[in-house]
Amino acid sequence: MMQEEKSTKWQVRLPLMLAVTLTVGMFIGQQLPRYDRDLYFQMGTPNGASSGTLDEILRYVQSKYVDSVDISDIKTGAIDHLLEQLDPHSVYISPEELQAVEDDMSGEFEGVGIEYVVVDDTMQVVSVFPGGPSEMAGMLSGDKIITIADTTVAGVKVENKKIFKYLRGKKGTQVELGVLRGREKNLREFNITRDIIPVHSVDVAYMLDEHTGYVKINRFSATTYREFMEVLQPMVENKSMQNLVLDLRGNPGGYLNEATDLLSQFFSDGKLLVYTKGRTEARRDYKSNGRARFNLQSIAVLIDEGSASASEIVAGAIQDWDRGWVVGRRSFGKGLVQEQYPLGDGGALRLTVARYYTPSGRSIQRAYKHNEEYGHEAERRLKSGELADATKIKIADSTQYYTGMGRIVYGGGGVYPDVFIPIDTSFSSDYFFEMRQLIPQYAARWLEQNDRNILPPNLDGFVSNFQVNDAMLDALVAYAEKQGTKPHPAELAKCRTELKHQLKARIAKALYREEGLYRVLNDDDPAVEKALQLLRSGQPIVKK
Repeated sequence: MMQEEKSTKWQVRLPLMLAVTLTVGMFIGQQLPRYDRDLYFQMGTPNGASSGTLDEILRYVQSKYVDSVDISDIKTGAIDHLLEQLDPHSVYISPEELQAVEDDMSGEFEGVGIEYVVVDDTMQVVSVFPGGPSEMAGMLSGDKIITIADTTVAGVKVENKKIFKYLRGKKGTQVELGVLRGREKNLREFNITRDIIPVHSVDVAYMLDEHTGYVKINRFSATTYREFMEVLQPMVENKSMQNLVLDLRGNPGGYLNEATDLLSQFFSDGKLLVYTKGRTEARRDYKSNGRARFNLQSIAVLIDEGSASASEIVAGAIQDWDRGWVVGRRSFGKGLVQEQYPLGDGGALRLTVARYYTPSGRSIQRAYKHNEEYGHEAERRLKSGELADATKIKIADSTQYYTGMGRIVYGGGGVYPDVFIPIDTSFSSDYFFEMRQLIPQYAARWLEQNDRNILPPNLDGFVSNFQVNDAMLDALVAYAEKQGTKPHPAELAKCRTELKHQLKARIAKALYREEGLYRVLNDDDPAVEKALQLLRSGQPIVKK
């Protein structure tokens, strides 16, 4: 009886397994917009017999299989499984995900133009985009959104996906928001006309000292180079900026050409910045274009384990030509180039087609044989101790490459910094990270409940004079406990100072947007302090 049951189960599962296997080959083969004849014949017979068989199997599965199945889910799962056998950066992007991806990288989206956090199940506006439709309608930081159209969104735990659907929409369409302001009891009604909202890749730019500017780039989108030039110009022309600290920490990359255009501002004409090549892609050199508008002297690039792809191209070129200092920790190690192909279902295939190499000839791509471990690299490095101790960094590829000044550099596992900055683990714990997640909500709540007139009148005064006192921290702890955070006096004692610093930064962001956030965070940042020290000293890159 048991053998018969097993045999029956196998017969039932066989069509589904065949459907999964065959769907992979045919679906990818049919959808790729650029394919050659050999690839087509590898995927199926030239007379299309495989396609007919596949359709038959799928019809049998759909009509006869013991359980109801979603054929589209089978296809998606099969595709994901196939791409997992290639590399971690070749991925299928579903139609639902594609628009969000394109919005993120295009540098704009269509919506109402607000940034918000959820405080006690209620959306609270952190900031309104300058010149955007919400600001034009009169909305302010601190406003609480209670209704969108006829739907109540306060106190009902609405998912972010639904909120995006409510707030985003075609330019020119309207949405009605019901808002509570301060301690008012009656809703204010705002009828907002959606518009194009810029998504900035340059978070902030300001002067660290008399001659040194700081620029933070969060990704390389379609507008990064333009944004970079727009923030650089006033600092150079109006504020006598000569040196630059370029912060690429946590920057996952993006468009290669945006990175090379930015690099062209640092080099004379014709300098090799990066080159790419692949199995079917010929070598392509990217060189500086000779259109540097500003005479920048010394440069320091900040990187960490979250800096990847285009960020590593920038850091690698700066390092290989000894153009400046690379400060921080070993970068992520992504040296693969993807192209995106549209698919017939409205989604897209992002496929790795080449590797890129820094000017010295090194590939910084790290191993990816075990894809399931690839995404946990930061955690692995933390456990191994290398984030806190440079002597524990293992060179993945012992091949030696040489910079323009003859310094030895390595590839195979990211860009290794010229100056190592250890991560501070003295306050790190699950308790700290849980508390830190609640700080944005609590900062919004604190500003709502306190008179802003007691705060310093400008950002300079806030950075220099405002301090988060013990009473504020105790109130944060009490708020966290109400949200379900378990008390942990020993861990709290370790992270009190850092929690105060983070809370001050979030209050600064609510008051002065991104510049407030980074002015406070950088005020006690060892990487920024070291970069500034190197640039002030005028010390050249040391030949090793």
